[in-house]
Amino acid sequence: MVQKILLTGGAGFIGSHTYVALKDAGYDAIILDNFSNARRNVTDRLEVITGAPVTCIEGDVLDEALLDRIFADHDIAAVIHFAALKAVGESVEKPLDYLNTNIAGLYALLRSMQRADLFTLVFSSSATVYGQPDELPVSEAAPRSFNNPYGFTKLACEQSLEQIAASDNRWTFGVLRYFNPVGAHDTGLIGEDPNDIPNNLMPYIAKVATDELEQLSVWGDDYDTPDGTGVRDYIHVIDLARGHVQSLDALLKSGKGHVVNLGTGTGYSVLEVLRAYERAAGRTLPYRIAPRRAGDVACVYGDTRLAKEILGFKAELGLDQMCASSWNWISRRKNT
Repeated sequence: MVQKILLTGGAGFIGSHTYVALKDAGYDAIILDNFSNARRNVTDRLEVITGAPVTCIEGDVLDEALLDRIFADHDIAAVIHFAALKAVGESVEKPLDYLNTNIAGLYALLRSMQRADLFTLVFSSSATVYGQPDELPVSEAAPRSFNNPYGFTKLACEQSLEQIAASDNRWTFGVLRYFNPVGAHDTGLIGEDPNDIPNNLMPYIAKVATDELEQLSVWGDDYDTPDGTGVRDYIHVIDLARGHVQSLDALLKSGKGHVVNLGTGTGYSVLEVLRAYERAAGRTLPYRIAPRRAGDVACVYGDTRLAKEILGFKAELGLDQMCASSWNWISRRKNT
């Protein structure tokens, strides 16, 4: 019997790619999304990619009555929870929105799951819970902290899941700490498409490459790194989506929870990412060196050994493939 998975926020960047990965792995899936940061035509594109109709319910994860109806009407085996606000800068300006959507949204979902006797959840967390790490690569045992309201919400959710799991052994949680998801599906039909000026490096470079933005600002070139610019761990969204399927497989098979990093374990500098994107786009892209931003650290990349040990996960796609798929997506999007 095909198992059915609920994807909250499933029409978004990572959720839509995970939908495809789930279908490829033999699962069925239902999307719940309020389309606050996703385009409505993504379901049409998912139908083209998968060759099958998409079940998508428009609604908010805070709506417990809606969640109860979904669980009553569908035989859901597990939930993958993406639905959250995710812009660091915006979280500083609108902390109450982030607390409500990210924390209260998780609590609403868990209450509804409990009423439905459903206790398996894959949770979309973030390497931001490491704050400013003292050691590299960052392992799952590193101390956790936060530098902004967004990071606080992810840490609070993780700690909440820990307490819930300790109180009732029916709960099994897969907590996935992403580093920096980038890239797009190889069809060029789905990818990251921020509604406003991007907060993250690669989508910003993409908009420079399409002339939507004038130039890239490189925040600091005097860090203790090979070229002086900040170094981060980037992961192709296709690899990340596969990691969610492997997390789900492990939870359903073993009944044991896990907390793992999902990244490549390799750091790339700002200028390395820029040069790789230039190769993908086939032209030089304008940039300027700007002063360091407060709170930025020189280098962050993850220790990914635990994900390999527990899930069998290993990132397969490198920086050039990340940039090439992003450019394939963004250039097609601009011309459609």
